[in-house]
Amino acid sequence: MTRLPRSLVPLVMLTLGALAAPAAARNKDVSTPPPPVFQAVLDCKSVADPAERLACYDRTVGAMATARDAKDLVIADRETMREARRGLFGLSLPSIKLFGGGDSEDVKAIESTIESTYPARDGQAVFVLADGARWKQIAGRPVYAKRGDPIVIETASLGSYFAKVGKGQNARVIRIQ
Repeated sequence: MTRLPRSLVPLVMLTLGALAAPAAARNKDVSTPPPPVFQAVLDCKSVADPAERLACYDRTVGAMATARDAKDLVIADRETMREARRGLFGLSLPSIKLFGGGDSEDVKAIESTIESTYPARDGQAVFVLADGARWKQIAGRPVYAKRGDPIVIETASLGSYFAKVGKGQNARVIRIQ
């Protein structure tokens, strides 16, 4: 077995640490506590006296409704979060736990129809989907799509996306703003 020179040991240790950090961060539970206005409602459950517990619920639920009306608290069900993630599919966003991000329900593909197409400055096709999202072809043979054609866009390797348009025309695409 070959030994490393002493001068390289710190560099190797630093490199291994840098490579292990993303994996450790990915496995770390980054659950955040609920908002205080919601936690106050949950805390009412531990009040022993039924009359005091009811008063606690009335008070805290009222505060929660006020926060919701003031848009300080947003309440969304799982389906609303799924739709939001579909709408953001393909956009480069910071890594935050918005709309339940980071769970096992990440969007891997979307299905839609083409609303319109137009050529970009470089001559590649831009597809406007029914929801207004715009995707630009970046590789592959030219795709000739027309309004109403179905399109399926899937995640591909290395953060890229692959589109299947119409009756099997394929292209590598990117989401544009």
